[in-house]
Amino acid sequence: MKFSISSVQNLNKQYGLSQDLTKVGVSKISKIIGAQLGEVDAIQAIGERYQGIIISKVVTCQKHPNADKLNICMIDDGGSAKKVDRGSDGLVQVVCGAPNVKTGILVAWLPPGATVPESYDSEPFVLGARELRGVVSSGMLASPKELALGDSHDGILIIDDEHKPGTDFAKAYGLDNDHIIDIENKMFTHRPDCFGLLGVYRELAGIQGIAVKSPKWYQAKPDVTEPSAKILPLIITNDIPKLCSRFSAIVLSGVEVKTSPVWLQVELAKIGLKTINNIVDFTNYYSYLTGQPLHAYDYDKLEKLSGKVPSIVVRHPKKGETIKLLNGKTIEPRREAIMIATDQQLLGVGGVMGGSESEVDFDTKNIVLESANFDMYSIRRTSMAHGLFTDAVTRFNKGQSPLQTLAVLAKITDDICSNSGGKIASKVYDLNHLPKVEQSSSSVHPELVISADFINTRLGFDLSSKEIAKLLTNVEFQVHLSGQKMQVKAPFWRTDIECLEDIVEEVGRLHGYDNANLMLPLRSTKPATTNELLDIKTSIRNSLSKAGGNEILSYSFVHGKIIDKSLQDELKAYQISNALSPDLQYYRLSLTPSLLDKVHANIKAGYDHFAIYELGKTHNIDDLDADKLPAEGEVLAMVLSAGPKVRTNGAAYYQAQKFLTNLASDLNVKLEFTKATKSTNQQAFKPYDIERSAVVKIKGQAENLGIIGEFKTSVRHGFKLPAYTAGFEIDLPALLRASSSATSSYRQLSRFPSVTQDITLKIAQNLSFGDLETEVKNQLNKHLPEHSSYELNPTSIYQAKLTDKTKNISFRIKIANFVRTLTDKEINIILTKVSAELDKKLGAKRV
Repeated sequence: MKFSISSVQNLNKQYGLSQDLTKVGVSKISKIIGAQLGEVDAIQAIGERYQGIIISKVVTCQKHPNADKLNICMIDDGGSAKKVDRGSDGLVQVVCGAPNVKTGILVAWLPPGATVPESYDSEPFVLGARELRGVVSSGMLASPKELALGDSHDGILIIDDEHKPGTDFAKAYGLDNDHIIDIENKMFTHRPDCFGLLGVYRELAGIQGIAVKSPKWYQAKPDVTEPSAKILPLIITNDIPKLCSRFSAIVLSGVEVKTSPVWLQVELAKIGLKTINNIVDFTNYYSYLTGQPLHAYDYDKLEKLSGKVPSIVVRHPKKGETIKLLNGKTIEPRREAIMIATDQQLLGVGGVMGGSESEVDFDTKNIVLESANFDMYSIRRTSMAHGLFTDAVTRFNKGQSPLQTLAVLAKITDDICSNSGGKIASKVYDLNHLPKVEQSSSSVHPELVISADFINTRLGFDLSSKEIAKLLTNVEFQVHLSGQKMQVKAPFWRTDIECLEDIVEEVGRLHGYDNANLMLPLRSTKPATTNELLDIKTSIRNSLSKAGGNEILSYSFVHGKIIDKSLQDELKAYQISNALSPDLQYYRLSLTPSLLDKVHANIKAGYDHFAIYELGKTHNIDDLDADKLPAEGEVLAMVLSAGPKVRTNGAAYYQAQKFLTNLASDLNVKLEFTKATKSTNQQAFKPYDIERSAVVKIKGQAENLGIIGEFKTSVRHGFKLPAYTAGFEIDLPALLRASSSATSSYRQLSRFPSVTQDITLKIAQNLSFGDLETEVKNQLNKHLPEHSSYELNPTSIYQAKLTDKTKNISFRIKIANFVRTLTDKEINIILTKVSAELDKKLGAKRV
């Protein structure tokens, strides 16, 4: 947001303030802005480039005797210029080739020694006295382009204001010692009113403790002038009121489109806007002044583009419709764009840019002025989709107040009529779709009740209610004191004041955060309680890393293809509406797919045998917390894999189980594995092959802890996984509960030698390993002598053919006693009894 010191001074006069907001100087103003308003990007001095330019009057204008297109002008500079040749009458001779030069006009004269403003920032061009076709010309009469006021070089600048010859041009238009202050736009993202000079002006007053009052015309319910000319018909309809909450317009007839007055050209030039014509320039100026974008249509062109009656329709584009914009670009608008159209064709992209077929030019006689309010999110998406970044977009996508459209429309109507001779030729059209509460109110948000204590405790201030009220009323808040409470109502242009904390922020900024009491925060000497979740994560990292696992950290967002390849349901995942990258479209449903996506890349990089794990969060649309908000799942997942050249023993499942059981042992948690069924509908289970997976549970509990197993064939193909790949995914809070409630199971090692024997059991093909292992443990507990312990580990599972009805499972049993040495004979007797019981109960025969 740019503004000039002279523009602020002009508003000082309009507001009738006794104090000059700029008298503290440019340096002080920039410091105030930086501390209490926003970061200052740059300060540019512009007064120097206009030094020496004199307003002069053309007294005579005669044709050059040696050139058809040149004129010899005698100008009156009031004797201001020094060291310049003059006639006996005191006039100065200047040769000019502009077609619009004539006797009696006021012009901007650049005398010898003056620098052409247009060249000031590049290669300064200093004028002198020189001959043109045999006639000496002292300096030049400047065009708007040469004065850096616009692009027009077709003629000289004719000054339309009343000034005495000899007046300094810079002083006449407030350019002497003028500076442009550029404030970083990001500072105002939440302050749409500060994208207008009026908003910045209020802030400058407020942070200096000066009360300010807006112009009389700037109010939520302004007085509107009645039609004063023949009515020109116009039909306006709004088909998308949710995206266009308010659309105000008026028709003016008999306007004279011409060059803008010099003061307006100067104001626009100071902020980097090109002058086009008086109508367009007024819309740009009031957009800059108030932050409310405006647009003007040529009524007669609009009539030709309509059906029987001139019309304006706010709607979405139809399929295949295109529009040629003012910048010369032709686009096919996105389907959800806000479009301004007639009943026949498109006129412009609402809130972004107008179309070329209805633009105002120097042949225009009748116009339609538009002042509307559009949905800022829709404007932003349309702007991004088509690469259209305009001043209107900058203002609309911050959320301008819909209560100001009528006030700005009424003011610009008066100014255009005064400048162009136009007449009001219609009623004021005001299609207001705001909630009834807002329509009848002078504020966008309801009144807030707050106390001085609420504000002071959050800011470290010691302000009284009256002092706080003074700060707020300085910037036109309405404050009513009632005991310790304050009833605060924000002005209609402040769309950002929604809650009590917004009032706190406003007071802090206006008073200055530097004024807060400097006090060290109190700190308790009581030891902080440990975070159990962080503690168990540390234990998990230590255990898995010690076992050979490698921790990775991947994005919480994933591409939809990863969800699809994992056979998960995209509809269960939260989709990001404005993703930073196509690879980051969805919140992930589980961690396993993120790990699977890293396997192939690591194998290609030469890591042919590895185990990777991650501790992270997951999200599912079906999972909500107690407040009906999206719940975050804390999850541990691990995937191990080995390339085809790596020699492996057994199935990958058992290697994954070894990691998990070792982890559980380190956490003092006992696990059990039960057969997974197809009825399980958890998204985390989707990538796993149910026939080669197991559900993980805490021993003796019904709650599922997670899943462990190998992956479906389609998942392996989708992620290009080796055949030897398995993994697990478990719920951390459930694991934490089990670990926290577990008691230590430490027992010293036996000092007597242990006995190790292998046993192979032939069982039915449909008997699960888990059921057999559980029964083996039950029988060992039953038949082993007192004071004994054992370790049971599977060594192989063998099935000659898939069609065989039986399979062999081998266990290695290591048995020790704490009071005596066990013999092989004694162990054989025990295993014989165990085998007999297994045959009786499960049909398992010892081989």
